[in-house]
Amino acid sequence: MMNVGDGGRSPLDQCRPTGWRLGFGLLALLWAVAVQAQVPMRYLLSFDDGPSGREGASNPTEQVLNTLANNAIQPGIKALFFVQTRTSSGGATARGKELLRREAAEGHVLGFHTATPGHQSHRRMESEALREALALGLSDHETLLGRRPTLVRPPGWAYDARTLGLYHEAGLSMLLTDLSASDGKIVWPYYSWRRRSHLRHQLRELGPRLQALPVADGVRPVVVTFHDPNPFTAECLEEYLQLLVEEARALGLPLDARQPFYAESTALAQAAAARVVRDAEPVQHVAGFWSSWRETLLGDWGRTAHQRP
Repeated sequence: MMNVGDGGRSPLDQCRPTGWRLGFGLLALLWAVAVQAQVPMRYLLSFDDGPSGREGASNPTEQVLNTLANNAIQPGIKALFFVQTRTSSGGATARGKELLRREAAEGHVLGFHTATPGHQSHRRMESEALREALALGLSDHETLLGRRPTLVRPPGWAYDARTLGLYHEAGLSMLLTDLSASDGKIVWPYYSWRRRSHLRHQLRELGPRLQALPVADGVRPVVVTFHDPNPFTAECLEEYLQLLVEEARALGLPLDARQPFYAESTALAQAAAARVVRDAEPVQHVAGFWSSWRETLLGDWGRTAHQRP
């Protein structure tokens, strides 16, 4: 017999999901997705090709370190430095070694870039030569800093399955980048009048992919690359930091308002580990200088031209 107090519904009926229960469950699911989508991003700053061996107060790497420590946007920023330990104008000099020690002492994370006299592409090196260069670089780090790096960034971001396998063999994980200031090729007079539009272009390109990035310690790390031996970068770094914050907000990207940049070395290292490239395929390409030029010159048509058949 049915219980009148139950509105004539059997116990079995009472246990079946009703419309409002299903609706509530759907709303809860949508809310969870929305919350996940709002996970904030945080910039993980990285610098390539250093240190500079220039003597005197105008050393660009030293200026970069000073700006990271003291700036109006977020004092005490920690960064990743992919260093060249054997360049005659940088890491092999007494000044360069002094700056490598300072980077480590101030809580920045150091990674491997090259251990050859020049900026030699790893893809163009024979396997045995690359093995030797990696071993030399790891030894340089251990001798100078007391520990080996765990991260590598290949010159020019050029890699393939062979070089990636050799990195893993040496105990190194490869980190590329999401944004590049394209400052590695700026020569005298060390000026870039497109730095805002270039960063805006790359952030706009990143937007649709942002929610696919991994979460580390409650934020999505977005890797940005500069070149610390560049005097222009060193002089304008604080402006670059301001542009990164302003352009993210202008595009509606969920930048961490409390801490837009990493401020602690352990969190920085964990974020970098979450963003390493684990497989050689598909090859990841870095947003380029010419693609942002195309957008600047052609507007919306240029922004989507590369997507057209």
